[in-house]
Amino acid sequence: MDHPISEIVAKYRADPGAVIAILQDVQEKFSYLPRPALENVSRELAIPLSRVLSLATFYKAFSLKPKGRNPVHVCLGTACHVRGAQRILEKFERELSLKTGETSADLAFSLDAVRCVGCCGLAPVVMVGEDVHGKISSAKVTGLLKKYRK
Repeated sequence: MDHPISEIVAKYRADPGAVIAILQDVQEKFSYLPRPALENVSRELAIPLSRVLSLATFYKAFSLKPKGRNPVHVCLGTACHVRGAQRILEKFERELSLKTGETSADLAFSLDAVRCVGCCGLAPVVMVGEDVHGKISSAKVTGLLKKYRK
């Protein structure tokens, strides 16, 4: 993992406060923050691993565990909640045999609840990767997952 990390760090070499941006790029590359990558960032920037880890664990956007190729985010914001988002989340848990916050063993899917995706007029909303799916019902979950299993 040295080579890709070195390239990422080199992009930000002139900015000593760019640790978060570096971690964002590392996560973009690997879909999570693998421990060896964090150790390389620490070494490359000559900062303690504890500082890198504290940033990686402080921000909810970062994950130390692998995420699925198809991250499923079920919105539980007010508009979505009122329109049955909790039942939709439970349907995803059953269909994927996952609990919220988990990733499937084959790394095909990860499941998370979010508080708002900013599409309240389409509630209830589910995002799979960057794709926004509005007006989702429990009945549509199976078909939606089938589309991403291909």
